[in-house]
Amino acid sequence: MSNTLITVDELAEAMLSSRPPAVLDVRWQLGRDDGAQQYREGHLPGSVYVDLDTELAAPGSPERGRHPLPDVADLQAAARRWGVDALAPVVVYDDNGGMSAARAWWLLRWGGVADVKILDGGLDAWRDAGMRLSKGDAKPRTGTVVLTGGGLPAVDIDDVVVTDALLLDARAGERFRGEVEPVDPRPGHIPGATSAPTADNLVDGRFRTADELRSRFTDLGVDGHRDVIVYCGSGVTAAHQIAALEHAGFRAALYPGSYSQWSSDPERDVEVG
Repeated sequence: MSNTLITVDELAEAMLSSRPPAVLDVRWQLGRDDGAQQYREGHLPGSVYVDLDTELAAPGSPERGRHPLPDVADLQAAARRWGVDALAPVVVYDDNGGMSAARAWWLLRWGGVADVKILDGGLDAWRDAGMRLSKGDAKPRTGTVVLTGGGLPAVDIDDVVVTDALLLDARAGERFRGEVEPVDPRPGHIPGATSAPTADNLVDGRFRTADELRSRFTDLGVDGHRDVIVYCGSGVTAAHQIAALEHAGFRAALYPGSYSQWSSDPERDVEVG
């Protein structure tokens, strides 16, 4: 069993155990706000909907980026609303290859929850296995989890420029090159960054094998010795990259402000191409 991922069969077995996980539905995509409605129309039995914009981030601003990290106290209050207990396992999923679920994975791990896994293949894998879905809203009891923060490494905007770490840009290649920029102030990327699109971590909506991911990241310059920092547009898909790196046996830090913060500061240079 992976320390990062869980399969449908493993989750189904865990749900029937004496220590079932809290299951969180984190459906979200940039430019859409109907995740809660999709959840009500069909979700894993017992799962609780998590709103990425309001529960997995503090209010955005040009100075902090579109999805700043929430305060630990606010994240703890949200996790208790979801029914997360102290020392209990958590499973997160979405319908987009884990791209948004990984944000909850990263935040809970950062908060101090040791056992958090992403459902590999997400909702589609659950459906494809013939598992049943529930409708409507869940009513979880209040959990008891205690969060402390600092469980996974994160860096701020100044750390990015004073380190010799390998800087991976998890956005699509065309955004890295500055050919398109749908949401942030200036097209391009942080100087010195390496393009490493998050989508390349997946095949048919599931994570590549650990060996395939290790080969991919080694080719990008990850060697297990040099520090690695990952960013994206606003710190969401970068969390997916960190999950893929962990699955491959590597550790990396998140730059939460990401390009939305960097490109909003006129004193920060950007590169294109």
